[in-house]
Amino acid sequence: MMHWRSLRWKIALLTAAASCAVTVVVGVLVHQSTFRWLVTAGENDAFQALGEAVAENDVTPKEEVPGPLRALLPLGGTHYWYDDRKPDQPWMWAGRLMPNGDMIAVQMDMGARELSLKALDRHIVMVALATLAVIVPVSALAAELPTRRLRRVAQTARRIADGDLDARIGGSTRSGDEIAEISAAVDSMAGSLQHMLLSEQRFTADVAHELRTPVMGLMTSAELLPEGESTDLVLDRVRVLRTLVEHLLEISRLDAGAERADLLLVPVGEVVAESVRRTGLQASVTVTGTPTVRTDPRRLDRIIANLVINAHRHGRAPVEVAVDQERVVVRDHGSGFPASLLEHGPQRFRTGDAARGRGHGLGLAIAAGQAQVIGASLELANSGGAVAVVRFGTAGRT
Repeated sequence: MMHWRSLRWKIALLTAAASCAVTVVVGVLVHQSTFRWLVTAGENDAFQALGEAVAENDVTPKEEVPGPLRALLPLGGTHYWYDDRKPDQPWMWAGRLMPNGDMIAVQMDMGARELSLKALDRHIVMVALATLAVIVPVSALAAELPTRRLRRVAQTARRIADGDLDARIGGSTRSGDEIAEISAAVDSMAGSLQHMLLSEQRFTADVAHELRTPVMGLMTSAELLPEGESTDLVLDRVRVLRTLVEHLLEISRLDAGAERADLLLVPVGEVVAESVRRTGLQASVTVTGTPTVRTDPRRLDRIIANLVINAHRHGRAPVEVAVDQERVVVRDHGSGFPASLLEHGPQRFRTGDAARGRGHGLGLAIAAGQAQVIGASLELANSGGAVAVVRFGTAGRT
């Protein structure tokens, strides 16, 4: 069922409100016009009756003439007064002051006419309610088409935001309405965004491939230098450069969707412990039970290694790794992830604030990309330090 705040129901309620306003205005006008007609008809009847009374010289005692009518008679001519002091028994009075000072007045029963007016009011209300009972559902159904188109636009925009750059709204734009313009704008934006991202991915891949050969040559040449402090410094910088190039190549493959997982049933505790050991960094590993997960051990190794290295580089010791059947948790005791990283997720070449240390921002981006390849998810949080959680998908659990 649609939410009551949806555009569909807002249109229906607006239509109902407009219909009510029109009905009230028309009803008031009809009521007033009908009331004036009934009063005029009553005055005509009273005038005829007054003429007969004058012809017969049927003088009315002064005390029987209502005060408001009695006050008007000295002005001369025939005067009328609608007596509605008793709403259930209204009267129409007509009176005339004779030359000799006598007063002649007659009264006409307006009860039947008043009942007709009330019946008319009831019929107006009943017709208005019946009309609303038809208009509200019809307007809700009529609003379904534009709201359905808007939902399609929203769904496509969400798909694009989730990374599906091939998503398009499509459809005909011949109607030329605002929704068609929005659809065309979203499709145009998605196409431009896809073109820019593909250009960026190609540039990253081309740069990494072009740098790989000279960097390897530079590495080989540096290893031939005589031992010494300067040589060690050069080798260290060359290794950093080589690692950066390898990361760029890995990022380009992940962006291109060229990576495929080789899923195996592995003891995830042993794989994680070996990954931590190969980093050469201090980290305690706690395994709960004997978790077995269907995953790609090589890619899981890349994820854990990047998370442990990131924890040491940007956080503070001790670094703790906890493993169970559903997840792997890497925790440090530093200042935690910056707010921008938690809000927008890992982004290459962005490491947050200076307090998080140095780096290229590729480690977490690679970990997130590799986690997606193996059907897992990477969740980042702060709890006494930075906490990174690799949560295995349901298909990988056994």
